[in-house]
Amino acid sequence: MISASKLKSVDFYRKIPRDLTEASLSGAGLSVVAAFSMMFLFGMELNNYLMVSTTTSVIVDRSSDGEFLRIDFNISFPALSCEFASVDVSDVLGTNRLNITKTVRKFSIDPNLIPTGSEFHSGPIPKVNKHGDDFQEEYSDGSDSLTAESFEKYTHQYSILVVNFFAPWCYWSNRLKPSWERAAKIIKERYDPEMDGRILLGKVDCTQEAELCRRHHIQGYPSIRIFRKGSDVKDNHGHHEHESYYGERDTESLVAAMETLVAPVPRESHKLALEDKSNKSVDTAKRPAPLTSGCRIEGFVRVKKVPGNLVISAHSGAHSFDPSQINVSHVVSQFSFGKKLSFRMLSELKRLTPYLGGGHDRLMGQSYITNRDHVNANVTIEHYLQVVKSEVVSRRSSQELKLLEEYEYTAHSSLVDSLHVPVAKFHYEPSPMQVLVTEVPKSLSHFVTNICAIIGGVFTVAGILDSILHNTLRLVKKVELGKHF
Repeated sequence: MISASKLKSVDFYRKIPRDLTEASLSGAGLSVVAAFSMMFLFGMELNNYLMVSTTTSVIVDRSSDGEFLRIDFNISFPALSCEFASVDVSDVLGTNRLNITKTVRKFSIDPNLIPTGSEFHSGPIPKVNKHGDDFQEEYSDGSDSLTAESFEKYTHQYSILVVNFFAPWCYWSNRLKPSWERAAKIIKERYDPEMDGRILLGKVDCTQEAELCRRHHIQGYPSIRIFRKGSDVKDNHGHHEHESYYGERDTESLVAAMETLVAPVPRESHKLALEDKSNKSVDTAKRPAPLTSGCRIEGFVRVKKVPGNLVISAHSGAHSFDPSQINVSHVVSQFSFGKKLSFRMLSELKRLTPYLGGGHDRLMGQSYITNRDHVNANVTIEHYLQVVKSEVVSRRSSQELKLLEEYEYTAHSSLVDSLHVPVAKFHYEPSPMQVLVTEVPKSLSHFVTNICAIIGGVFTVAGILDSILHNTLRLVKKVELGKHF
């Protein structure tokens, strides 16, 4: 058994009898200062312990989403019609996808970007196989030429007015012209305009009646519109409800389509052309024509992780476009890469890495507007995007835990004079490298060690200062009393 006296001999903290100690005012002051210093340094160390510490490195892309990259977009075009607006994707590997509709939605908007109705049909325009008659025969004009002054008169006079908006320089318009005139002549013979008054075929030269074509949002030639005289005149501020015809363009097909249109209309002239409600089948050759000239395009596409282009333009395999009438001015509400990040994930990203997250949707809210009357109105708008992936991981218990990943990009935009039909082009270039941000957790033992060092260090320094101050005061008193060593 070890005696108590032997145990006392190893006491590191030997006590001095209280009667042998002396309290001083300077010592009390230093004690208060030392106590506040300990509390302040303890708070600083605790705050540092609770803060997230990260390390940043650049490594080869190790994405978990494979070789594909998702692009989400929401872009408003105040002067591009949904009728011909097409989303195309191509890349350096030769991939070329035209008029993507499966994951893309279109909404008609007015020049102020306000929606004017429900979703515009997202299906592809039916392919036209017959652009005119294959045989060559002489023909005479059978359709009536319409002007801005006579157009309203004709729409009020006939129950159904079918109009071919064309341009003399257009290849497809010239292919259609013979069959259109023959069909118009046959319809006139079957349904006399004076006696019957149910249907008439007309034509408008958009090079001569540019304002009339612009008012009806004609952007591709030829555009065949079906106007019905009905109760919509008052509701739509004088504009007639109309549809677009996308059927075959030979004489036989045109006549058959006109017969189908006129069949449900009462024989009496000047009756309202009412749609046959009993017919529930969908006619793919006819679709509602756009009420406004603008279009909001939203959705997403999946592309390969190689340099490529996302192009939005007016596109059709059976129409021609006048570049001077195509304006691809747009406002970007969203254009981002990768998975969608929720607001909570973005907040977490900001907390972990204050320098990340700012380039996730760099084009958001940007406007690229060109004026039709401007000298550079006929322009293609190009965006060059360099994309870099950022991944945030946490190392805990010698394991790596992925917290989140996001794609950021830089954007440079320019307006390029175009001799062809203007487009809005987004050229993206994914980087083969990625930024890896690693959250490094703080060690609890390191925190405790620092607290002990703070307490011990402040206590020791305060003791040294107290000793110096105490001896200095004693020396001063001795000098004052005239005592010498």
